[in-house]
Amino acid sequence: MKFLILIYGNPEGRELWNQLSEEQRRESMAGYGELEEALTARGELLASESLDDPGLTKQVRVREGRAVTTDGPFAEIKEQLAGFYLVDCASLERATEIVARIPEAEHSIVEIRPVRDLSALQ
Repeated sequence: MKFLILIYGNPEGRELWNQLSEEQRRESMAGYGELEEALTARGELLASESLDDPGLTKQVRVREGRAVTTDGPFAEIKEQLAGFYLVDCASLERATEIVARIPEAEHSIVEIRPVRDLSALQ
């Protein structure tokens, strides 16, 4: 069986992260690296990414064939995550074009969320 493990954060956790020294941040990130290595060795890791600030999220609704975006990240509580596509494209505009081609987008909310670049911490 496949599982998507979503790691949720909150403003208090982000504030604590921001108060850590560079060394403490590197140590924390090393723990993620070790976990990824262990899961890879067992053949269990399919994909892993850290998502960028939720304030950068865009919600996309396709209505009458037209994609309309609003600031995210929160869908109504009745909405539940059903799956995801991980894409590598040139811009938010291109990602919005991709969302407009998802069949379910006409009847649901799809969020576009940038992936955080962690290369500076390594």
